[in-house]
This record gives sequence, C-alpha cells and structure tokens, in this order.
Amino acid sequence: MQRLLDEIQPSTSDTIIPLGDYVNRGPDSRGVINTLIKLQEHCRVLPILGNHDEMMLEARNNRDALDRFRYDGGDHTCGSYASDAWFYADSLRFVPESHWGFLNRCLPFHEDNDCIFTHASYDPFLPMKDQPTRLLRWTSIAMDAPKPHFSGKIVVVGHTPELYLRHYGHLVCIDTACGFGGKLTAHEPATGMTWWVGETGVRKQRADV
Repeated sequence: MQRLLDEIQPSTSDTIIPLGDYVNRGPDSRGVINTLIKLQEHCRVLPILGNHDEMMLEARNNRDALDRFRYDGGDHTCGSYASDAWFYADSLRFVPESHWGFLNRCLPFHEDNDCIFTHASYDPFLPMKDQPTRLLRWTSIAMDAPKPHFSGKIVVVGHTPELYLRHYGHLVCIDTACGFGGKLTAHEPATGMTWWVGETGVRKQRADV
C-alpha cells in the first residue's frame, strides 16, 4: 500500500477513499492502519468500513465473534499486533485505542456529486442512507452485478476479488485480489486513471477510456 501511495503522490487537495478490509489475509494489518492514520496528515482520507473491519470491531468484546474473526483471517491480524508477545497472538488486547478509533470512524459509504463509494454492493432503488448493511459490506457482485443506482452516479466498490479491474459503465469494482496474491489497485473515476501495484513491486498505470 505504501508503494501505491508513493506512486499516486496525493497532495493536500486530494481525497483518498480506501474501500475497506484493512485487516486479515496479510502479515501486517497493524501497518496498514498505521499508514492510513498517518495519511490523514497529508490529505483528506474518507475510509470505508469493510466486512473484515466490521468483524474486528465485533470481536473486540465478544469471544464468539473473536473466534469467527480468527477463522476468517483474523489470526494474521492478531499476530501483527502481538508480534512481540506471540503467546497473546489469539487476542486483540494489543490493538491501540487509536486503531479502534480509526475503525469506528470508518464510513458505511461516501457519496459526492458524481460517484458513490462503498465496500461491496448496493440496492439500485434505495438512497444510500437506507442501504442494508448486508449489501454494503457482505454481498458479492460475482454472479449478478447490481443495476445502475437510481441517482445515475457511478458506484465504486471492492470486496469481490478478480485479477483485473471490472468496469460495467455504471459500476467499477477495483478489488484485484490483493489478499490472494493479486494486485492492489487505486482508481480515479474523474479521469479514469488506474494504478496497480503487485507484491513484486511492479507498477503500472493507464487511463481508462
């Protein structure tokens, strides 16, 4: 993620909208959240809450939820916070309050004059403030992409992994399977510019037309 930010080089006038799933299926969830917290010092950051982030919040004070969280990749997250105390690597006791605060401040969606940003999916017939949590954070678009939102705005989502960016005209999915050995992708709807960064350090960019 730091390589991707270095490639984009956001300025103080830019807005970055991370689409969620900052934790799980990676060796350094702690580092991801640290990076996003520091990024807020340099530009406007509007983080969206993903389903894995929601699971982490639920796991904080609930043992059953913690077990579910660990089963779905949370072991990596717990370990990233307890790296100096491996015998506590099955708990979230070392997560600092600043990180809980970051997760609690994450948004269910962001909507501006032209676009809507959310983690997973949406109901095309409902205003965003009335969208069910299940759709915003848990519903895959793999089998059936939703129709255009009634607002006419382009919707940008993640959650459903594939090896390439998918552009349906009214909907853009930028989850390019980073958690499964793919790439991490950033997309700028206003210009169509897209950045990819893989684990090997290869960087590519192009403008969609």
